[in-house]
Amino acid sequence: MAALPKNMVRTAIRTGASARAEVSTPPRFKAGDAVVARNIHPTGHTRLPRYVRGRRGVVQRNHGGFVFADTRAHGLGDRPQHLYSVRFESHELWGADGVPRDAVYLDLWESYLEPAS
Repeated sequence: MAALPKNMVRTAIRTGASARAEVSTPPRFKAGDAVVARNIHPTGHTRLPRYVRGRRGVVQRNHGGFVFADTRAHGLGDRPQHLYSVRFESHELWGADGVPRDAVYLDLWESYLEPAS
């Protein structure tokens, strides 16, 4: 599926269009699993923020299967994956500048993550 044309965005939002999709493989992670955001540097569009690459987080939940935004943005098809909510402690992201008890939650596709060792 190609990227949604600009003139169709409003209609998609009003009608509740969804990027939810079936995934043929079981999820690699479950709530409570420690993961590391992969330190990758793809050319072009990605939804993996640089500030979490190589950082450790904990899976909070699996949202289910969703279209992989990176491949869709490049016209390479939907390629659905499991999408996870991952919690990153502020000290993990910003070291001594992190505020105790603060955290960032990001929704990240499975291919962005690897098990923490």
